[in-house]
Amino acid sequence: GLVAARLADLRGAGHSDAGRNLMARVAALAALTVASLLVARTLGPAGIGALSLLRVLPWLTGVILGGGLYGAAPYFLSGSGRDDPAYRSTFPTMAATAGVVGGWVWVLAAPLLHARFFPQMSQVVVALAGVTVLTQLVESTAKACSQGRGDLAGSNRIIVLEELMFVPLYGGMLLAGVQPYPAMVVSLIGGDLFTGTLGWLRLRARGFFAGSRPDLRHAWRIVVFGIRAEVGSVVLLLNARLDFAIVGSLVGPSALGVYAVASRYAELLRLPGLALNYVLYPAYARAGGASAARSAREAVRRMGWIPLVVAVPMAILAPLVLPLAYGSAFRAAVVPAWILLAGLAGSGVSGIIAAFLSGDGRPGLSSSALGAGLVVTVAGDLWLIPRHGIVGASFASSTAYLTTTVFLLACFRAIGDRASQPVPLATADLNAT
Repeated sequence: GLVAARLADLRGAGHSDAGRNLMARVAALAALTVASLLVARTLGPAGIGALSLLRVLPWLTGVILGGGLYGAAPYFLSGSGRDDPAYRSTFPTMAATAGVVGGWVWVLAAPLLHARFFPQMSQVVVALAGVTVLTQLVESTAKACSQGRGDLAGSNRIIVLEELMFVPLYGGMLLAGVQPYPAMVVSLIGGDLFTGTLGWLRLRARGFFAGSRPDLRHAWRIVVFGIRAEVGSVVLLLNARLDFAIVGSLVGPSALGVYAVASRYAELLRLPGLALNYVLYPAYARAGGASAARSAREAVRRMGWIPLVVAVPMAILAPLVLPLAYGSAFRAAVVPAWILLAGLAGSGVSGIIAAFLSGDGRPGLSSSALGAGLVVTVAGDLWLIPRHGIVGASFASSTAYLTTTVFLLACFRAIGDRASQPVPLATADLNAT
């Protein structure tokens, strides 16, 4: 029906950028599902919890130390800095520097991380996971630079491979007799290295580094803009994964594993919105002004409601799919998944509006909306998780997602009609927020 027609619009008869990105995200999710099933069958819920934290915590460390690389790359490489070659070599230089520093920070914090989040792993293995701060940062920067330069095929390949490569590496190491947790960490490192190397080699072959040298002034501009943009990414991650850390800390890794499965199932609803955001952000940066605002309104009207409709069959199927796929221990994930589906129903609208705000030079507004959701997440988690466990965590997250959607809609209504007014790069967010 209508949902199928709109999804067909996203696929675009084989030539839609958003459709291809959506398919890449579906493939990545399929790979992540296989990885989760493999870990669940070998280590149970505790292993799923460890895998989730090993993806989230090193990434967060790199984001904080990277000065907003991911959020700034599409803006500068598509918009104001697309003809300036110095930006192109400055991004990987910043990524490598921040990754090395972040890796050592992780190693120094390994005793605390082991005691609080990874008690089932040895401290040496926890310290080794610090390498993933560097590998994830370099890999993700290659993806963001490919996005910014318009090489969406290259960025889509990274999206798929960053999840897919874990499966053969982890499975192969288990068959070779390596213990599961060391195999998990080494597989994450190896997958990132392989995927990131392919990404940077593709960029080099397309002339990305031609005539460019790193520049401190450009690095400063990246940080000034990127921090405002990346605050939103960090807050988005915290909204989506802060409850992982709190659940793991308060009620243990097994409960976290069950909750992680519920979250990933519900987050299928985010795929259309994420695909649209990924493609529309650099497009809006190139178009700007009233043209971008009109496109955003049309995209909200045509695509924003898809997650709301898709949530219904997903809720119906959850009691069958989750225990069948992961085992009877994960039957407890069904109710949290239902609650999270309700909160994520507005993710299509959120993704489109956030792309417009960032492309219009106002990432601070998106960050403010996500910050409002984070306040709800923190307050709700601290109040509800000790009393209701993972059901309380799902209520807190669902309320936070809805809060962010409402805030973004209010921002768009307030500035959409004024979008044709130019916004100075250095003051856009300060004035807008």
